[in-house]
Amino acid sequence: MDHEKSTSCCCVLDASTYVGFWILKKLLSRGYSVHAAIRKNGDSEIEETIREMEATEERLVVYDVDVLDYQTILVSLKNCNAVFCCLDSPEGYDEKEVDLEVRGAINVVEACGRTESIEKIVFSSSLTASIWRDNIGTQKDVDEKCWSDQDFCRNKKLWHALAKMLSEKAAWALAMDRRINMVSINPGLIVGPFVAQHNPRPTMSYLKGAAQMYENGVLAYVDVKFLADVHIRAFEDVSACGRYFCFNQIVNTEEEALKLVESLSPLIPMPPRYENEMQGSEVYEERLRNNKLSKLVEAGSAC
Repeated sequence: MDHEKSTSCCCVLDASTYVGFWILKKLLSRGYSVHAAIRKNGDSEIEETIREMEATEERLVVYDVDVLDYQTILVSLKNCNAVFCCLDSPEGYDEKEVDLEVRGAINVVEACGRTESIEKIVFSSSLTASIWRDNIGTQKDVDEKCWSDQDFCRNKKLWHALAKMLSEKAAWALAMDRRINMVSINPGLIVGPFVAQHNPRPTMSYLKGAAQMYENGVLAYVDVKFLADVHIRAFEDVSACGRYFCFNQIVNTEEEALKLVESLSPLIPMPPRYENEMQGSEVYEERLRNNKLSKLVEAGSAC
């Protein structure tokens, strides 16, 4: 997609989430104008930074939105070519938040359907929307065709997975009904600068059941800067379609697990017995596949 970036405008909603903030920064650095739609319950430190940026960045406009208030979303989308939908609960996930995120996703997609300038939705979901069900440990390939099981997630109180799965499915159903061009990005656990300070509760919500993910070969992580680039590539590439699993590394060895723990410090303390030397050598079978992502990153894509 050959955009005239000086006249192309993108909305990032919610820009005050950890992922949303990095997408916003990448868009600005690449010459786009940005509508930063900020939810009232967003991360206060990131929100403060965005408002300070607005004072000096002429291509950035901040909008206060309530994802349950359809009209506020419409205002933030005016004259935008794309929306990067990055809904995340800064307080983590419980059963109530599942419903709120689903309703928010529906409102965003519905608002896009009523905004003539919108060319594409890039919907930020999660690998947890695809990896949780009874037989995951026996499945050879876990890819974009897979979905988490709703009953399994409810029974195990995997609220992050349930919220991401139900909101993404709702977004897809409505986007197809309204004939809106949509792509979803399903990242692994997001790591990056100051993630423990800026994204602690969503991180811990993702990690519920981490031992089972690890043993089943479906625990993976992605750097937030790479993830932001993938979101933008999915917008710019006209052939991008469907869902994309996005991760840099599958964690299936003790060494990789310890690297992940270190990157999340101080959220997760390093086990005392590992502070001085590595122990254990078991390698779990990798089940995640992201062949579609490789093609997108290499400037091609396939449905």
